[in-house]
Amino acid sequence: AKPTYSYASLIAQAINATPEKKVTLNGIYTFIMNNYPYYKNAQNGWQNSIRHNLSLNKAFVKVLRASNEPGKGSYWAIDDAYKGQFSNGVYKRT
Repeated sequence: AKPTYSYASLIAQAINATPEKKVTLNGIYTFIMNNYPYYKNAQNGWQNSIRHNLSLNKAFVKVLRASNEPGKGSYWAIDDAYKGQFSNGVYKRT
């Protein structure tokens, strides 16, 4: 069955699961598929929804990689001003 969490909640769970509280887009996808098996077999439309949420939801901010850091792409984090909206990984808009 499809999880009842919103995409914003799933993103926040992925970010908060890392010690640094930041994660790449691929890391978000991997977290979601590993923790919610529904998404392993679902069509790729959910990935478009994740990208859409990251770009439009003000709670999520892009964090650039350090110049000496390997890999590609930016990290995503939760803006400090919005951290209170994610209680136990569930997004509550205020």
